Amino acid sequence: MVDYHAANNQSSTEGVQIYMEQENDWDRDLLLDPAWEKQQRKTFTAWCNSHLRKSGTQIESIEEDFRDGLKLMLLLETISGERLAKPERGKMRVHKINNVNKALDFIAGKGVKLVSIGAEEIVDGNAKMTLGMIWTIILRFAIQDISVEETSAKEGLLLWCQRKTAPYKNVNVQNFHISWKDGLAFNALIHRHRPDLIDYDSLRKDDPVTNLNNAFEVAEKHLDIPKMLDAEDIVGTLRPDEKAIMTYVSCFYHAFSGAQKAETAANRICKVLAVNQENEQMMEDYEKLASELLEWIRRTIPWLENRTQEKTVTDMQAKQEDFRDYRCVHKPPKVQEKCQLEISFNTLQTKLRLSNRPAFMPSEGRMVSDINGAWYTLEGAEKGYEEWILSEIRRLERLEHLAEKFHQKSKIHESWTDGKEAMLTQKDYETCTLSEVKALLRKHEAFESDLAAHQDRVEQIAAIAQELNELDYYDSASVNARCQKICDQWDSLGALTQNRKESLERTEKQLESIDELYLEYAKRAAPFNNWMEGAMEDLQDMFIVHNIEEIQGLITAHEQFKSTLAEANKEREAIQAIQAEVQKIAQSNGIKLSAANPYTTITPQSIDSKWEKAMGMVPLRDTALQEELNKQNNNDSLRAKFATQANTVGAYIQAKMEEIGRISIEMNGTLEDQLTNLRDYQTSIMSYMPEINTLEGSHQLIQEALIFDNQYTSYTMEHLRVGWEQLLTTIARTINEVENQILTRDAKGISQEQLYEYRASFNHFDKKRSGLMVSEDFRALLISTGYSLGDSEFARIMSIVDPNNSGAVTFQAFIDFMSRETTDTDTADQVIASFKILAADKTFITAEELRRELPPDQAEYCIARMAPYTGPDAAPGALDYMSFSTALYGESDL
Repeated sequence: MVDYHAANNQSSTEGVQIYMEQENDWDRDLLLDPAWEKQQRKTFTAWCNSHLRKSGTQIESIEEDFRDGLKLMLLLETISGERLAKPERGKMRVHKINNVNKALDFIAGKGVKLVSIGAEEIVDGNAKMTLGMIWTIILRFAIQDISVEETSAKEGLLLWCQRKTAPYKNVNVQNFHISWKDGLAFNALIHRHRPDLIDYDSLRKDDPVTNLNNAFEVAEKHLDIPKMLDAEDIVGTLRPDEKAIMTYVSCFYHAFSGAQKAETAANRICKVLAVNQENEQMMEDYEKLASELLEWIRRTIPWLENRTQEKTVTDMQAKQEDFRDYRCVHKPPKVQEKCQLEISFNTLQTKLRLSNRPAFMPSEGRMVSDINGAWYTLEGAEKGYEEWILSEIRRLERLEHLAEKFHQKSKIHESWTDGKEAMLTQKDYETCTLSEVKALLRKHEAFESDLAAHQDRVEQIAAIAQELNELDYYDSASVNARCQKICDQWDSLGALTQNRKESLERTEKQLESIDELYLEYAKRAAPFNNWMEGAMEDLQDMFIVHNIEEIQGLITAHEQFKSTLAEANKEREAIQAIQAEVQKIAQSNGIKLSAANPYTTITPQSIDSKWEKAMGMVPLRDTALQEELNKQNNNDSLRAKFATQANTVGAYIQAKMEEIGRISIEMNGTLEDQLTNLRDYQTSIMSYMPEINTLEGSHQLIQEALIFDNQYTSYTMEHLRVGWEQLLTTIARTINEVENQILTRDAKGISQEQLYEYRASFNHFDKKRSGLMVSEDFRALLISTGYSLGDSEFARIMSIVDPNNSGAVTFQAFIDFMSRETTDTDTADQVIASFKILAADKTFITAEELRRELPPDQAEYCIARMAPYTGPDAAPGALDYMSFSTALYGESDL
C-alpha cells in the first residue's frame, strides 16, 4: 500500500457533483423504511466483507464493528490500495473519534463531500449514519468509475444492464428496484457472460424466489460475489432498496469487466483476422485464376506451334476456320480474364498496403509478369500460326495446280508414246521395195522430228515433278514413279529410234525411189500437228492468279496467241495444198495411191479436225479468262472495302488510346465523378464493338476469297485486334486505378482536396505524361512536398514505392506512401496486446481460450496457423500468439 500522507493531497474532482447529488438524495431520506434498512444492512455488510477478507478479517455488525475506526481504516486501505495515517490504538472515545476522522478525512480527500456524517455518530453506533457512510464509500470506490457513453455512474450502470439483458425474454431493466424483483435480470446478466452456469430457458417469471436464489448461489459459488440479499426480503418488499440493488449489481459489473476487456480484445482480433481471411481468399482466387489461365495458355501454345502439314487446301482451310473460331470465341474471354487478373492483383496489393500487411507475392511462375510473358509467347505463336496457315494454303494450292498439270501432261505424253516401242521394233523394211524403204526412212525421219518436238514436254514433266518434290508434295512417291517411268521410256524410245534409223539407212543404199511430195507433207504436217496439240494443251491449261495484274498478263498472252492464228491457218492450207498436189499428180500420171501417206500417220482430215477443235477452245478460253478477271475485280473491291473500314477503325483506336492517356493524367472533379465519367467512357468505347465485328466479317470474306495482300491499307486484322484489346485493357486499368484511389482515400481518411493536391504535384513532375515517374523526378516531387531527403532516406522511400526496383513510381504508389506517412493504422503491437488480454496476461494462449473468446471460424483459423509455444513457462497445448501476430504484419512492424 502507498503512504497515506503522500496521496492524501490528491483529489479527483471529476464527477464529484454527480455523486454528491446522489448522496444528497440519501440525506433527504434518512428515515429509512425498515425493510430497506434490513436490505442495506445485509448488502453493505456483505460488500465490506468481500474486501476485508482480503486482509484476513470481517465484520458481524456494521454499526458496531466500525465504531473504533480500525476496520473502517483497513477497509479504505484495501479498496483504495493506499496507506492511511497510522491509527491510534487506545480504547478511549477520543481515540476512536480520531481514527474515524482519519477515515472520513481520507474519503473527503477523494473529492467526496460527507453531508451530515460526523465521527461521533459513527462512534456512537448510529446505524443510519453508518449505512450512509458505507453507501458514500460504495459510491466513490465501486460505482464512480462506471461510465457508459459519458453518462453518470448510476445511468452508466443502468445502461450497461439494459444492453446486456436486452436479448432476454421477460427482462426489462428500467431501474434498480422493481426491475430486479423476479430475479430474471440477475440470471440474464450471468447467462450473458457465462452461459455455461445458467439454464435460462428453464426459469419461470412466476417463481421469483427460485430465480433469485439461483442467481445468488451461482454468483457466490462461481463468480466470487458474496450473497448480499435474501430472496424472501426482495420478494416480500413492495419496492426493493435501490442502493442495495445497485451495490449488488456493481459487483456483477466488476466481475465481468475483465470479460468486457476480453470482448473488446476479441473484436479487435476478429477484425484483423477478417481482413486477413478476405485477403487470403483474394490470394487464393488470384492463384486459381492465374493457374487456370496459364494452363489454358500452356495447352494452347502447342496447338498454335503445331506445324503438321495437311494434304489438301480443304484440310488447311478447316484449320483456318478453327483458328478463326479460337480468335473470335475462345480467346476474347481469356483476354478479359487476363485483364481481371491484373486488376485483382492491383486491388489486393492496395488492400494489403492499406491494412499494413506485407505485399502479396504469388507462387513461383504466377506473377503478373509471368502471365504477361506467357501471353506474349501465346500471341507470338498465334501470329506465326496464322502466317503459316496462309503460306500452307498457298503452297497446297500451288501443289494441287502443279500436280494436275503434271498428270495432264503425263497423260498426253503417255497417249503419244502408246505403241511407239512396238512400231520402232518391227522389221517391216526387210521385205519392202525400194520405194517402200524410202517411205519407211522418210517416215522415220518424220518420227524423229516428232520425237524431238516432244522432248520439251518430257523436260516439262520432269521439271514439274522436281518442283513438287521441292514443295514437299504429299504424293511425291507416285509422281516420281510415273516421271521415272516416262523418262525411262523416253530413253528407250531414243535408243530404238536410233537403231531403226541405222537399219533403214543401210537399206536405203539399195533402194532409190521416194515420194518427195509425201515426204514434204509429212515434214510440214508433223510440226504443225505438234503445234496444234501444244496450242490445245495451252488452251486447256489451268491457271491460278492472285491479282488483276496477273490475270491481265494471261489475257494479253492469249490475245497474242490469237493474233498468230491467221498465219497458222495459212500453214494449214499450204499443207493441205501439198496433199492436193499429190492427188493431182497421181491422177495426171495414172498412179494408184495407197490409202495413207506412207511417211506419216497425220492425215489431212486429222489436221482439219484438230484445227476445228482448237478453234472451238479459243472462245472457251476467252470466257474463262474473263470470269477470272471479274473475280479479281471483285477481290479488289473486297480489299478496298476492308481497307476503308480498317483505316477508320485503326484511326479510332489510335485516337482513343491517346485520349485515355490524357484522361488518366488530367482527371478533374471528385474521384466518384471521375469513376462515373470513366465508366461512361468505357460504355461509349464498348458501343463501337459492332464496327469491330463488321470489320471481322469483311476480314472473313477476304480470307474466304484467298486474298493474301492488300495495297490499300497498312493495317492487318491482327494489328487491329491487338490494338482493340489494348484499348479495352487500358480503360479497365484506369478505372481500377481510380477505384483504388477511392479505396485509399476512404480507408486512410484522405480528403478530396488532398487527392487533388497529390495529383497536381504528381502531374507537375511527370515530365513525359506517362503516369510513371523516374526516380529523380520523384525525388524532386518529395522535396516539393517538404521532405528533407538524404540518400539513405530516399532509398528507404523508394523501397516502399518501388519494391520491384523497376526504376519508376506510379501515382497509386505515391498516394499510398503519402497516406501511410500521415495516417494511423492498426499494428502488430495492437493485435499482440489484444491476444494478451484474451490470454489473461500470459505469454501464450490455449486453443480452449481461443474457442471461448472468438467466433468458431476465426478461432479455428488462429489454431490452424499458430505455432506451439516453446517458452520456459509453456503449458500443455500452449500456442504462440506473438509469432502469429508478427506473421500477419511482417517482421518490420515489430
